[in-house]
Amino acid sequence: MADLREFLDKLKKIKDIVTIDDEIDWYVEAGAIMRRANELGSPVQLFTNIKDSKKGYRLAGGILSTYKRMSIAMGIDPQSSYREILEEYINRRGNPIKPMIVSTGSCKENIMIGDNVDLFKFPIPHLHPSDGGRFVGSLNIGICKDLDSDWVNWGIYRVMVHDKRTTGVYMGALNHGGIILKKYLDKGLNMDYAIAIGFDPLAYLVSSSGVPYGMNEVDIIGGLIKEPVKLVKCETSDLYVPADSEIVIEGEIRPGEFKSEGPFGEYPGYSVSGRLDRPVLHVKAITYRNNPILTSTCLGTPTDEGHILWSIACAADIWMDLKRAGAPVTGIFIPPESGLHAVIVSTKTPHFGIPSLISSIVWTNRNGMYYPKVFVVNNDVDPTNMKEVFHAFSTKCNPAYGISIDKMAINCPLTPYLPPDKRDQGIGGANVLFDCTWPVEWKEEEKPALMSFKSAYPESIKEKVIANWNKWGL
Repeated sequence: MADLREFLDKLKKIKDIVTIDDEIDWYVEAGAIMRRANELGSPVQLFTNIKDSKKGYRLAGGILSTYKRMSIAMGIDPQSSYREILEEYINRRGNPIKPMIVSTGSCKENIMIGDNVDLFKFPIPHLHPSDGGRFVGSLNIGICKDLDSDWVNWGIYRVMVHDKRTTGVYMGALNHGGIILKKYLDKGLNMDYAIAIGFDPLAYLVSSSGVPYGMNEVDIIGGLIKEPVKLVKCETSDLYVPADSEIVIEGEIRPGEFKSEGPFGEYPGYSVSGRLDRPVLHVKAITYRNNPILTSTCLGTPTDEGHILWSIACAADIWMDLKRAGAPVTGIFIPPESGLHAVIVSTKTPHFGIPSLISSIVWTNRNGMYYPKVFVVNNDVDPTNMKEVFHAFSTKCNPAYGISIDKMAINCPLTPYLPPDKRDQGIGGANVLFDCTWPVEWKEEEKPALMSFKSAYPESIKEKVIANWNKWGL
């Protein structure tokens, strides 16, 4: 995949994108369209006429809100299963490719610097009625360089517009960007920061994942797209950004300067983060393509880009940790419908304690620590099949012995059920393991036989039934 426009052209060929030429209000109306489209699984929306924005400037919603679109972005069969997408991602992630520095790129077709900077020329939406403002960064990549090394972090951090030349940036204390920022602020130094919007969609997948501390995400993105990412130097700093970005916002975050940011409707499906003082980004330049496309995601109840991206990226990271630890796992799934609060792992149980081992590995993983509910099922259960999983949970998980709760756990600050006064610290929740496997000490003949088509019938009968299924009109 070369850039966002090539990806959107691929979606046009399969009629999975619609162009909306009617004038649409940036205040709530565009967000309402995106939100309903996400909930119904509708095509991508390309808005060409957002109220008050410059003619020709466009807004795109829902670009990665289905697994089908993720498959297309990866260049594999659009009908690929969740597991096939996951395995393809893991394979490519293991073969990083260093980026290539180029002298210029399409993101330099237009340049605003200094007093000419005006964020409001772009079709920035106010997505939810309860949001604290217009969010130019909901599907974007924030780029910053570590103070003590050559490590450059690429992460998805939300960005709320304060005025035409300043924004708020929300970086959690446990996020790599937040860790880097703290180093600058503690030493009273400005931190250069760049926001890249609208390029190869696979970059969002990597930037939302748990790439290890100190590793450059851009190398992993190169492995994912199977070629070096072309980078170009910013106009006002030594940071480098994707040369084919639709929009690049350059600026600096200054120590001791904070301004009220939020709330924002987030991926759990609620608006929970509140309005708090957060770092301010002073925008020094904006570079952009002709007729730029601002990518946006109206997060909320499943399913949208957040759920799809993180259900792949985080599951891959957890899966690799489980494998490295030697856990006998056979499958993993992060259901988008969980609002990214549950992980399902299928496993063999050669000895006692496997479910507990799995949950401990999940919760010590950088991404897994944000998933308070872990369901462990036997390897005959497909973790992506919610009918099978819920049946196993309801019939195998002993309420007295199959549920383990850790009340000392820290949960994600965006977890809706946390007490409001402790939410920002992630305190007041718990982690819970649901062991949905048969007890190891039970003999095979003591386990109730599952009465399903897959497990209860001879292969010869199943083959005959399947072969005649359409003939019988079933």
